[in-house]
Amino acid sequence: METPDLSCIDLTKRFGDAVAVDNVSFEVPAGSFFSILGPSGCGKTTIMRMIAGFLEPTSGDIQIKGQSVLNVPPNKRPVNMVFQHLALFPMMNIADNIGYGLRRQGLGKLEIEKKVDEALDRIGLPGIGKRQVNELSGGQKQRVAIARCMVLEPDVLLLDEPLGALDLKLREQMKIELKSLQHAFDTTFVYITHDQSEALVMSDSIAVMNAGQFEQVAGPEDLYYRPETAFVAGFVGDANIVKGQVVRSSGHDVELRTEYGTHIKGVSKTRDMAAGRAAEIFVRPEAIRLAKSADEVAELDNFLSGKVEQTLFNGAASRVLVKADTSGETIEVGLPQSGRFDGIRPGQEVHFGWSDKQSNVFETGGL
Repeated sequence: METPDLSCIDLTKRFGDAVAVDNVSFEVPAGSFFSILGPSGCGKTTIMRMIAGFLEPTSGDIQIKGQSVLNVPPNKRPVNMVFQHLALFPMMNIADNIGYGLRRQGLGKLEIEKKVDEALDRIGLPGIGKRQVNELSGGQKQRVAIARCMVLEPDVLLLDEPLGALDLKLREQMKIELKSLQHAFDTTFVYITHDQSEALVMSDSIAVMNAGQFEQVAGPEDLYYRPETAFVAGFVGDANIVKGQVVRSSGHDVELRTEYGTHIKGVSKTRDMAAGRAAEIFVRPEAIRLAKSADEVAELDNFLSGKVEQTLFNGAASRVLVKADTSGETIEVGLPQSGRFDGIRPGQEVHFGWSDKQSNVFETGGL
């Protein structure tokens, strides 16, 4: 088996009585894009700083290509880091910025020039070496910051929310560019973010972190469609959350009675949930079929009728909020792009439904 580029083993970090990272273990294969996704304060940046060497773990080990780096100072570790604010030197031109680390390593002028030119070619900005930092766009600065790290040929590149300071449109563009750059350099990227869209679009594998621990480590599709915990189901993507009590459980198939008396069927990761247990069902808005007649959704495991409360226009991601007639529950439903519901307005009667396989059920505790 090939040795992973990065291994964190039983990694723990305490600050006094507070546990920032709680016994976390994971591996990052060579040449992959690995993201740690979680809310502010969950411990993800603490992990990044321990890998970089800026913080010492309380316990556990960090290995790069199978070798522990716990006693290796930050400037000697085969990693490099891109920060949110990039930290480019404004008094240096682009070539000098990219070649800075190479000069510190003592390389000759001609070799530095060659490596800088190669890096500029690979980031798609050839010939800009003489330009100043303030002449570049935000996206160009982002690529230069990555090139400055990549000329040093690190085994692992650490990226701490590098798109956070960019405007929305540029962030969307840079998601694609970052993934392309990772492939171009064939370097292992470890990416920290609180933005689920960034993680889903770019990553080969994602760790969802909460309160110092990893809730689930999986590929983007598994996280989105097959969450293993209620936290992952609610944090990754949008979801309707309906609370209720278990009235029937057979294997992974579960039926809940909601607080409004409606019966909803779903699928649980665990088997045979006990009747009477409190639970929640998570269902994605785009998984719900909108219809003009009850017959169109009658074959589905869950189907309801209701009135449109609001329309939420967002282009291809437009949705409607529908208040169910029988229960009063408000459900967010993806608006089909067929044009069939163009002009839908509040107060309009509609029907909607979804398969039990598209409902994830999680216990919430008491009876």
